[in-house]
Amino acid sequence: MDNQTEVRKFILLGLSNLQGLQQFLFMLFLLLYLSSLLGNTAIMIVVICEARLHTPMYFLLCNLSCLDIFYSTVTVPKMLAGLLSGHQGISYPGCLSQLHFFHFLGSSEALLLAVMAYDRYVAICSPLRYTLIMSPRACLLLAAAAWATGFLHALMHTLMTSQLHFCGPNHIHHYFCDIKPLVRLACNSNQINLSLLSIVTGSIGIGPFVFTLFSYLYIFSFLRLKVQSKEGRRKSLSTCISHLTVVALLYVPVIFNYVPPSSRNAPRRDMIATLMYNVVTSVLNPLVYTLRNVEVKRALKRRLFSRELLVQKMFCLAACVG
Repeated sequence: MDNQTEVRKFILLGLSNLQGLQQFLFMLFLLLYLSSLLGNTAIMIVVICEARLHTPMYFLLCNLSCLDIFYSTVTVPKMLAGLLSGHQGISYPGCLSQLHFFHFLGSSEALLLAVMAYDRYVAICSPLRYTLIMSPRACLLLAAAAWATGFLHALMHTLMTSQLHFCGPNHIHHYFCDIKPLVRLACNSNQINLSLLSIVTGSIGIGPFVFTLFSYLYIFSFLRLKVQSKEGRRKSLSTCISHLTVVALLYVPVIFNYVPPSSRNAPRRDMIATLMYNVVTSVLNPLVYTLRNVEVKRALKRRLFSRELLVQKMFCLAACVG
């Protein structure tokens, strides 16, 4: 080790080594990224501006949209630059930073979805106590706990990865600095890192997922046994289906990626799974919540497509042209 040079820069192979597809992939992921930014930003603006949406459910939805924006921004711009240039280098500090924020935001989102499941459980099964249990202070503490736990989880992986020595190959078979492809390049033992990845990250993936499933099993049984009105069931299920769809979009590829033994060498499989919950999910989340949520659709129409607002935009455009 003393006679070997420490690696200070890595090359992200990722999608940039697919010859002949770079331009197509660049346009595809640029479109997905812009759609994610526009969709999630629109939801945040509507929730903040619309007084009727100042409720715990939409406060948590606003947090989810914020996480989705940052989550895709951690990896996609760098990937797009690599697709354009065909060569994507990243410094060692930049690699650790990308690893940290990816796992910080990803684990925070997984925990936040569990908090959203708890919110639906209280709203449907204990409606009379809902305002007491899900008070503004409680909502803020639950959201802050999800963000803080995600940050500490990512910090653990960042510190453990920083203890590794890299003195050999510097080509990472991924589109960003994820833990598994990075620690495989280490010259010293990486067994602790891979074990922590399987145990801790697997627990953060499976734990909230199991909690969410049990919450909804209880909700469905409650609706079947206690709610006689079909309209009441339909209204309660509408928000549940939206949330369950988002849960499936995130958790299924996460569990598929991190729960199997880390010794399996399947970089292409891992990369496809990561693209699903890192890029595609952040695009689909706004669509799921707007297409199935009547209140959000109405608020979007009022705030973004109202006749008065369109007239103002036309006057402003005419003034600029003049």
